Amino acid sequence: MRKTWSLIVIAGALAACGQSAETNTTNEAAANAAQPKKMPAHCFFKAAEMKGWSASRGKDGNITAKGKVYRSDSRYKVVFGEPVIDGTTAELSPTLQQNSAAYGAPEDWWDVSATIPNSAAIDTVRVTCGAETVADIKVATKG
Repeated sequence: MRKTWSLIVIAGALAACGQSAETNTTNEAAANAAQPKKMPAHCFFKAAEMKGWSASRGKDGNITAKGKVYRSDSRYKVVFGEPVIDGTTAELSPTLQQNSAAYGAPEDWWDVSATIPNSAAIDTVRVTCGAETVADIKVATKG
């Protein structure tokens, strides 16, 4: 009986070792696999539905970007998403958000603006929609 239990324990230990090695190999392969490229966000707007892009630096050194975007369905409002900083360029993209107000935009043109925090080193604001660049706006650095 003792030999049977010994064989069972040894067989179980060997089986566990084999699984651990396979799991480690699988985890390493997954970690080393190439990460997929980030897909650009969907663009909800046509080029003719976006206009008036500008950017200016405030007294605090931060940049505020502004523009107008057309959206006829007043259940949704147009806002900028979070800015993406890459070196000295900040990228902003208009997107839709549920409109919780009881009104829409005048003539369906939404004023969109965003202040980019800690943007003293930024000299270009790029407005994008999906994979397309809508505007590249140069902003003088403070100093």
